[in-house]
Amino acid sequence: MVRFDVHATPLAGVMRIQRQKLEDSRGFFSRFFCAEELGAAGFSEPIAQINHTLTRRRGAVRGLHFQHPPHAEDKLVSCLNGQIFDVAVDLRRGSPTFLQWHGEILSAENATSLLIPKGFAHGFQALSDDAELLYLHSAPYAAAAEGALNARDPALAIAWPLAFTDVSDRDASHPFITDEFTGLPG
Repeated sequence: MVRFDVHATPLAGVMRIQRQKLEDSRGFFSRFFCAEELGAAGFSEPIAQINHTLTRRRGAVRGLHFQHPPHAEDKLVSCLNGQIFDVAVDLRRGSPTFLQWHGEILSAENATSLLIPKGFAHGFQALSDDAELLYLHSAPYAAAAEGALNARDPALAIAWPLAFTDVSDRDASHPFITDEFTGLPG
């Protein structure tokens, strides 16, 4: 049976999900989602929305996005084509890792996904041209609940692997963290 290998990261709740592949001369088979297995890893709510993105240019950055409660969401992020550096930032008020980040390289080849729970911001940098992602969300997008941080914020000090080539005007205008930022309810 094809299963997942689930690995904890330094940020409680953020999990690296390794999909196992059964391969032969025809190609491969892998399980992409299993409510039972991923529920045990922390994705315990039904999938409410699935998003598919294409980032055309290597070095482009998207994020750092999150949803305020009560519209907070768990995300399972997977790369279907190309390669990305995927980042989660802990925004949970009172967390011992508050404002710390964790990054993982996700690619079609390494069959790795990142499970990002509620209370985290998410963003990524394309490490290849034509990086394609699939996101599984536990809650539908709610525009009024949207929040974001600036990916270049020195307070976060994210070690992006490449120089930025593209950032949307919207993402570039997201705020830097100030002393007034107290995080999200944990």
